Amino acid sequence: MQELLDRWIGSLASAMRAAEVTDRASKKLTLEAGCEWVRKSAHQAHDAGNKIIFVGNGGSAGIASHLAIDFSKNGGLRALAFNDPSALTCLGNDLGYENVFAKQLEFHARPGDVLIAISSSGKSPNILGAVKTARTRDCKVVTYSGFNENNDLRRTGDVNFYVRGQDMEYGFVEVAHLALCHAVLDIDMGWGTKWGSGLAKSA
Repeated sequence: MQELLDRWIGSLASAMRAAEVTDRASKKLTLEAGCEWVRKSAHQAHDAGNKIIFVGNGGSAGIASHLAIDFSKNGGLRALAFNDPSALTCLGNDLGYENVFAKQLEFHARPGDVLIAISSSGKSPNILGAVKTARTRDCKVVTYSGFNENNDLRRTGDVNFYVRGQDMEYGFVEVAHLALCHAVLDIDMGWGTKWGSGLAKSA
């Protein structure tokens, strides 16, 4: 068991260190530049009275909800996730599941908002649809994807984070996505120097 745990932890660390970041033109960026772009864009949105919107399915939906409350409570940034069960079941039933996020963006997104779209596969129709609608609302877009390096989502964001993974390794991709987003928030709050140098102290 210990050997497997060591290998698992090592594999996760390797996946995170190998994470790739590209811009909308598929130009490679450093991980630092990508994280700083997200951090600055989140503050710019909040300072202008706008918000950060997180979307994802399954495990990525859990990440979206987790990050939305942490960015709000701990980071002092206006953030939410479009994971309300009534909204998902209503819109899925009436309009098809591929439209559950896009329609909520039609309802609530405004120019200057930041959409953070999370999909391990990078090919979920409802996540791709959300990005398309966000563009019509003049929102900034950040994507987190994995597995196939040519996945559709990876080409749609202003900044795109990509974590390599193999079959049966969803956990590595999902945990890496969560950790990379948390790194933005934690460092903004002062991790590594002193806690609480961001907009709000952790409760």
